[in-house]
Amino acid sequence: MTRSSGVLLPIHSLPSPYGIGTIGKSAYDFVDFLKAAGQKYWQILPIGFTDAAGSPYSSVSTFAGNPAYIDLDMLEHAGMLDKTVLSDNDFSGNAGWVSREAVIAEREKLLYTVYKNGRGMVAAEMSEFRAECDWLHGFALYMALRRHFEGKPWYEWPEEIRARRPDAVVQFEETLCNEIDYQEFLQLLFFRQWRSLRDYAHKNGIRILGDVPIYVAADSADVWLEPWFFKLDERFSPVDVAGVPPDYFCEDGQLWGNPLYDWNRMHSDGWGWWIRRIEGAAKLYDSIRIDHFRAFASYWAVPSGEETAKNGEWRKGPGLELVSTLINWFSGTEFIAEDLGILTPDVGELINASGLPGMKVLEFAFSPDGASDYLPYKYEKNCVCYAGTHDNNTILGWLADISAEEKAFAEKYLAINRGEGWCWGMLRGGMASAAGLYIAQMQDLLEKPAECRMNTPGTDSGNWRWRMLPGECCPALAERLLGYTKLYGRI
Repeated sequence: MTRSSGVLLPIHSLPSPYGIGTIGKSAYDFVDFLKAAGQKYWQILPIGFTDAAGSPYSSVSTFAGNPAYIDLDMLEHAGMLDKTVLSDNDFSGNAGWVSREAVIAEREKLLYTVYKNGRGMVAAEMSEFRAECDWLHGFALYMALRRHFEGKPWYEWPEEIRARRPDAVVQFEETLCNEIDYQEFLQLLFFRQWRSLRDYAHKNGIRILGDVPIYVAADSADVWLEPWFFKLDERFSPVDVAGVPPDYFCEDGQLWGNPLYDWNRMHSDGWGWWIRRIEGAAKLYDSIRIDHFRAFASYWAVPSGEETAKNGEWRKGPGLELVSTLINWFSGTEFIAEDLGILTPDVGELINASGLPGMKVLEFAFSPDGASDYLPYKYEKNCVCYAGTHDNNTILGWLADISAEEKAFAEKYLAINRGEGWCWGMLRGGMASAAGLYIAQMQDLLEKPAECRMNTPGTDSGNWRWRMLPGECCPALAERLLGYTKLYGRI
């Protein structure tokens, strides 16, 4: 990993007049900001569908893009949407937060209008898109069925389609053909806009660093289409579910509820499911952060029906065989291992054997005894440093929560001064470290308080909401960040 730096900003956090950030003009403007600031990476969160709480880590598909990120102004410029229709819709709300309710209510109507106006314009392109995306039709059928059955999860559908009996599949494909076509059309729009943005980033020397969540949602096209790769009973219910044991974040642990993989079945298939999954991610991103990488070494399994994650057990994961397969298969893709949380010796052994860079978090570094492995002087070059990730507080929020002893140690270690402030002092500490890559959260560059935190693990409300305001990503900020980047040799 070449010594460099970047910024973490989810797509939904970009400013826009339509209730949520999109892959339109503000995304291109952010690429310009990164270039002006001497950055090499734009880290984003998963760009698939989100769940009801807004989490991008519980999607209905590991391949599909989120239509909420399709830029409406670009559709108007393409002749698919009339400007008067666009202006008549109400996306009102606080510009600094995602207006999720307005986005859901208003955007759906607009996208149906776009479909009626634009499907004829893209007929030839649609045929090519279908041919290159072998996941597309199954996903679109799943989404059409989900709407047909009023949002019920697939494992509550009638038995014949839940089990995907061929005659039932054919019948519903005929009945729901228009909705299937609509869902495929939306994916074409998303990927068309995404590829254009990614090309622009490449022309400006910016790599897109994206997340691949370790698990998939139980109610997803992935599990419905290939249930044999998951530990399910005869009624397609998970036997055990995913989570993590009690830790720093949550005393009850985190009960995620995802179905667990049948690793033996995946191994017998030559790891084909994972190869297809990473192939899909590699079409979106230049570098891939594997979320909860430790589950490849060992994972926490909780009996289905438990109310917390306390009563689980560690089980052995696929280990180096799968990791090596992916690294070798995708030799042109840069991987980062998210190795945070409770780390047992097998996790460190897997990281070392794979050669992948792990992660260091400055907010974990300053225990008064000085024993933390996250202190910058302990970093090797082959790692990625953050002040905090999307699961941590902002720096100012962290500062308000830590003990006086921890604050005093951090202040002395980082030589914090009043003129620079804590946010930029932490930035300096990470930039100056030996870590090959340093990533700053945009909230911390803007010195935002705790209320702008992206996610609090173990909670299901108030997350995934913060957005930049128009004008906050300004030339003066780029110039200041550029100065630090040059000073510490990351340009």
